[in-house]
Amino acid sequence: MKKIVLSLALGAMIISCGEKKEEKKDGFEVNRTKTEEKKAETKEEVPVDLTNKGVGPITNLEFPEDINEEMAARGKAKFDAICVACHMIDKRMIGPAVKGVYDRRSPEWVMNMILNPNGMLKEDPIAQALLKEYNNAIMLDQNLTEEEARDVAEYLRTL
Repeated sequence: MKKIVLSLALGAMIISCGEKKEEKKDGFEVNRTKTEEKKAETKEEVPVDLTNKGVGPITNLEFPEDINEEMAARGKAKFDAICVACHMIDKRMIGPAVKGVYDRRSPEWVMNMILNPNGMLKEDPIAQALLKEYNNAIMLDQNLTEEEARDVAEYLRTL
């Protein structure tokens, strides 16, 4: 008789353990799902445009064939002092990676973005698209002179 009761108890325990009951909890619940596929589907690519010169004081800028090492050194120092807060060389951060920027933007556009970010964000479609892509993180006006901005532009050529 003991064996029968023990067998029934063991059988009941096995059956009850196999059934999964869902408890409803009050409060906040987080469900993590992959969203990368959704982002890829909805992400609008910022176009490459080498003809857009942007909005600002620079209307024509042609780089000489050789890099001016002195300008590039001053530009690197300025970049390291103020730009690295938001830009990395080859990775996205708060702002876009700067390596290869001249494969995507004209020199005039880059200079105007450095010198006139507020005007660019108001009027330039590429600057507006970048603002949207980077979660409305605006590029602050660093109040650089044209010479300082040109030094940074020269440094960006070395990357």
